[in-house]
Amino acid sequence: MEYNKGLHIICDLDSASTETLSNMEPFKKLVEGQIQMHQLTSTGSVFHSFPNGGFTAVIGLTESHLSVHTWPEFGKATFDIFLSNFMQVNNGACEEIADAIQKYFGGQVSQIHRLQR
Repeated sequence: MEYNKGLHIICDLDSASTETLSNMEPFKKLVEGQIQMHQLTSTGSVFHSFPNGGFTAVIGLTESHLSVHTWPEFGKATFDIFLSNFMQVNNGACEEIADAIQKYFGGQVSQIHRLQR
């Protein structure tokens, strides 16, 4: 068997939507829906809301991980998603989840990197 590199997307967003950058629960539902829709497997997650706004989340996946961090006071969000291609090719799912997160925050990409690893 040969190793098939997976896709790792690392993205910084600028967003004027203080509501989406501050409110973790709708984001949590979005991510859980994306995991189910793309038939990925969660190994556990940590979601944390900060008292003055913003949140952070890390979701472990058997396929790898997804993380997000928001700063509503600066209109910023960062996220990364890495999906391995060990059992199946997940590059399309990785791109679709990244697009869904960008649309959720209504953000403009300030920088994005796509790594095959």
